[in-house]
Amino acid sequence: MGMRQIRPVNSSSRFQSFPDFAELTAERPLKKLTHGKNRSGGRNNRGEITSWFRGGGHKRRYREIDFRRDKHDVPGKVATIEYDPNRSARIALVHYADGEKRYILAPEGLDVGMEILAGEKAEINVGNALPLRLIPLGTMIHNIELKQGKGGQMVRSAGAAAQLMAKEGAYAQVKLPSGEVRKVFVECYATVGQVGNLEHENVSFGKAGRKRWLGRRSHNRGVSMNPVDHPMGGGEGKTSGGRHPCTPWGVPTKGFKTRNNKRTDDLIVRRRNRK
Repeated sequence: MGMRQIRPVNSSSRFQSFPDFAELTAERPLKKLTHGKNRSGGRNNRGEITSWFRGGGHKRRYREIDFRRDKHDVPGKVATIEYDPNRSARIALVHYADGEKRYILAPEGLDVGMEILAGEKAEINVGNALPLRLIPLGTMIHNIELKQGKGGQMVRSAGAAAQLMAKEGAYAQVKLPSGEVRKVFVECYATVGQVGNLEHENVSFGKAGRKRWLGRRSHNRGVSMNPVDHPMGGGEGKTSGGRHPCTPWGVPTKGFKTRNNKRTDDLIVRRRNRK
């Protein structure tokens, strides 16, 4: 995986950078593992905009990813490494010994022809999935379950990795990429290794049009609006708001804590923003 830059023939292409896609081994996905993907344009079921600055973008087909890794003790061989337009990570097509084919997230170091395994008999190798109680301390992991059997919900983005810090009783302590240390049930599954496509964070879009291709519309500031549209709008000339940053509905932002999930407060050992 590397980055490439195009010849700067105009101002927009001067700072653009693209992944070279050298690690990809297939141009088209497996048809039976894809289906159509509807887009809401940021609207809810009543047609109201609930996520601003969304809409448009290129048409995509959704790839069905095996986040559960519930094909236990059945060896599989990596057939291809592919691009997925719905996520930052690459995906790998795995051919299992019983004939079934599934997509998984492609960790760093996973190559075509390598064998992977999920289950309690799996070794501590890249791409293998095991319960947390069988993974050694200090191991880098990703695709971590929060509920046993539900499938991986945490650490799935390109270049992300968590570290198994400790085990105590029925829970293991996992240090997440944000710095938060969280308790996770030891029977929950996780995959060994770091998510691939490490250079994703170095991509420079270079122009607004590349954001539009992804379905991101232009974002205008609250201080540039009228008072009827935003609490920070209005004023003579260019003003900076005159109040603490807030949403269009007056809720403070930029540091204001909005977490309200007391049910899982006891599972957080160390907050991500702790100094």
